[in-house]
Amino acid sequence: MFEREYDVIVVGAGHAGSEAAASAANLGCSTLLITMNLQNIAQMSCNPAMGGIAKGQIVREIDALGGYSGIVSDRTAIQFKMLNKSKGPAMWSPRVQSDRMRFAEEWRTLLEQTPNLDFYQDMVSGLLVENNEIRGVKTSLGIEIRAKSVVLTNGTFLNGLIHIGEKQFGGGRAGEKAATGITEQLIDFGFDAGRMKTGTPPRVDGRSLDYSKMIEQPGDDVPEKFSYSNLTKPLTKQRSCHMTYTSVEVHDLLREGFDRSPMFNGRIKSIGPRYCPSIEDKINRFADKERHQLFVEPEGWNTVEVYVNGFSTSLPEEVQYKALKSVVGFENVKFFRPGYAIEYDYFPPTQLTHTLETKLISGLFFAGQINGTTGYEEAASQGLMAGMNAALKVKEKESFILKRSEAYIGVLIDDLITKGTEEPYRMFTSRAEYRTLLRQDNADFRLTPKSHEIGLASNERMRRMEEKEKKAKSFVQFFKDTSVSPEEVNPVLEEKKSSPIKQSGKLFKIFSRPQITLDDIKHFEKVSEYIKENNLDKEVLEQTEIQVKYSGYIEKEKNNADKLSRLENLKIPKDFDYSKLKSLSFEAREKMSKIKPATVSQASRISGVSPSDISVLLVYMGR
Repeated sequence: MFEREYDVIVVGAGHAGSEAAASAANLGCSTLLITMNLQNIAQMSCNPAMGGIAKGQIVREIDALGGYSGIVSDRTAIQFKMLNKSKGPAMWSPRVQSDRMRFAEEWRTLLEQTPNLDFYQDMVSGLLVENNEIRGVKTSLGIEIRAKSVVLTNGTFLNGLIHIGEKQFGGGRAGEKAATGITEQLIDFGFDAGRMKTGTPPRVDGRSLDYSKMIEQPGDDVPEKFSYSNLTKPLTKQRSCHMTYTSVEVHDLLREGFDRSPMFNGRIKSIGPRYCPSIEDKINRFADKERHQLFVEPEGWNTVEVYVNGFSTSLPEEVQYKALKSVVGFENVKFFRPGYAIEYDYFPPTQLTHTLETKLISGLFFAGQINGTTGYEEAASQGLMAGMNAALKVKEKESFILKRSEAYIGVLIDDLITKGTEEPYRMFTSRAEYRTLLRQDNADFRLTPKSHEIGLASNERMRRMEEKEKKAKSFVQFFKDTSVSPEEVNPVLEEKKSSPIKQSGKLFKIFSRPQITLDDIKHFEKVSEYIKENNLDKEVLEQTEIQVKYSGYIEKEKNNADKLSRLENLKIPKDFDYSKLKSLSFEAREKMSKIKPATVSQASRISGVSPSDISVLLVYMGR
């Protein structure tokens, strides 16, 4: 049945596995995607949405690199919103509400159309390893499939345990069994493992809700899209979400079940996501708050199923039901299924290199929740990078690594492998020290050339990116070269309560003023003619405005990033013996010996390594 050896086997077909399989296959490797149920490829296990703060930037980066998440999100969106528009562009974050069923269907269709990619339905119960090198996988049916590299993207399935009140049962997701065998084998190989938990809210029948009592949350008036490619179009019609609130009465009803909550009675021992707490956790931690927001999110265009965002819980189902009935608009609510918590195994990610390959077994890569992250976008980006690097390793080519100054994906992976995580890791804009450089609008400028060079981003993507970059640069130059007289510009400046000018000046300086927008600038004949003549689209106009208005900030951050990249270029030999450096603190010696940083810059970010430790290292390395 499997006569040949595959280049890459990907285990698990969630967001990480789907991107991993696509990227490895698109780089020309024979790839096999093995999953326990082929009907559930790229299932949205939790909320029906992609993007959001910092996560939207990641989806744009995946798209710029040639991944599929942005394309699938655009094609199956039911609403688009650009979050944080009132703040600077470094904070703007795209988000779509998705049609859950169409999302999974579109992913499967795209994967089936990908050359070099085979599929197989079975549970992987073990790995084939010889001399600390991966040789393939073994399935629950006893079949051995050989491969040159393997990417594990097991999500919440490794020894998954579902909790609803006092009830607990094995499972990787509602209605699906857990995966066993892999954790125990990896521990035998010397890996450290831990447990994490996540949760999900009840799904309810939208026909039983009274939306007239809730606050409507429509999409943007002029919706945009995720993908930089011409394979998708912005939405022309959208579905609204709604917002309502919990109350003191709801909180009191929930508290009645706290003694039966697996979170409070000790049955759940693992740590859940700090920034997506369960409703019982919120009531407990923020006891002074009389109410919490609930977002009522439709699951698609044609389904009545609704996701109750903000009501994640593992309380007994009758307690969930009674409390939710007391929420405004939910008085007659009918459940599709109760919320639950799930515990699963993960492997502290300090056991990986920057390529997401394990340090202990050559050719074995980890991506997604197995690394302690939470969120579709975080998982998908790791899958993409692990799939790329697994393929590049097989082809004996240089690995593909993104620096912290190049991408949120770079920040995510560096945080994981350098600092590790003891709670589900979620990306935030605040985690990136160069967020003015890492905006959602310029992900294609940052990443498409890098991906094109290794053969993942297509020629068409590269051509579009170059054309957009050329047009934006020329338009910025136009503002630097073009003068305007006081007669032309002062009426606009006065209307905007901005100081008038006394003599002719360059448009660049006028446009740089915070009160002056692109719409104001378009009123000048020279500008509107230039836009028409050069056929400039919304993306180019937005890009130009950001380049003009934030040029000072962008330049300053570039200089800081350049300084740091000098340390990034100082490589530390793989077999470096830190025990020889007696002047290092004991903690630095211990942690650097364990994590084995690849560069001096990475060493400087390890928790417990001080600037004086770095000085010692630099002196020893002849710097």
